[in-house]
Amino acid sequence: MFKRLLNYFTFLGVLLVGNFANAQQQVQPWQLNLPSAASPRMEALHDFHDLLLVIIVSIVIFVLALLAFTVLRFRDKPGRVPSKTSHNTFIEIIWTIVPVLILVVIAIPSLRILNQFDSIPNSTNGQEITLKAIGHQWYWSYEYPDSQIAFDAVMIPDDKIGPGQQRLLETDLRVVLPVNTPIRLQTTSMDVIHAFAVPAFGVKIDAVPGRLNETWMTITQEGVYYGQCSEICGTGHGFMPITIEAVSKEKFDQWLVEAKKKFAASTQHQILVSYQEIQ
Repeated sequence: MFKRLLNYFTFLGVLLVGNFANAQQQVQPWQLNLPSAASPRMEALHDFHDLLLVIIVSIVIFVLALLAFTVLRFRDKPGRVPSKTSHNTFIEIIWTIVPVLILVVIAIPSLRILNQFDSIPNSTNGQEITLKAIGHQWYWSYEYPDSQIAFDAVMIPDDKIGPGQQRLLETDLRVVLPVNTPIRLQTTSMDVIHAFAVPAFGVKIDAVPGRLNETWMTITQEGVYYGQCSEICGTGHGFMPITIEAVSKEKFDQWLVEAKKKFAASTQHQILVSYQEIQ
């Protein structure tokens, strides 16, 4: 009895930890469910996930009930004559139509989400931001082509992690982006294939040498969000995190003024380094 109660309260604690983690926009140990969504595309993925979960659970329950009924109803007994039925047209029609309908129910929202990912929405403030992420072994460099800003963001080592910072997820410089603004995200690489992934935004896109991939995202909540390279790229693969700070449009404009001064010299350096690496 005590063990059952302990398991129950442990499970309840896990649920609370998962919900608290979602509120903090950070993944926590023993967290349940997906990280909290901070963009329309991730919200759409959450809804699609919930729909699939309902469908999958319903199928499992139905198959389990059917299996239990078959085992109990048609179990072997002395004197029982087994059925000789070999075909049933009605059942064959049902088990063909029902899976087709299930696939249609799954396909419609799936195609809608794919279309949403390829369509850049209109900005509420009439502005659009372009961010270019360039993968290196093993760090990310960023460019704001509209503002002529470029800088490198390197992971903070364990011995320099400060209070409140996340180990293996913090970088010395954060990418600053405004909320409620369409952000055109471009990715490429200077060496091997990397992948730019931020779960809270529903973004995961490869960074391929010699190619410029593009997607979009709109951040709906202010806060600090973390991501990582999601393509095995060598021994330092697990040490090239992504740290994005989402702020209001006013704070972003202020940061932009300071960043243009702070990274003015590094912009020329970045362009020179990029040119040399390409050559």
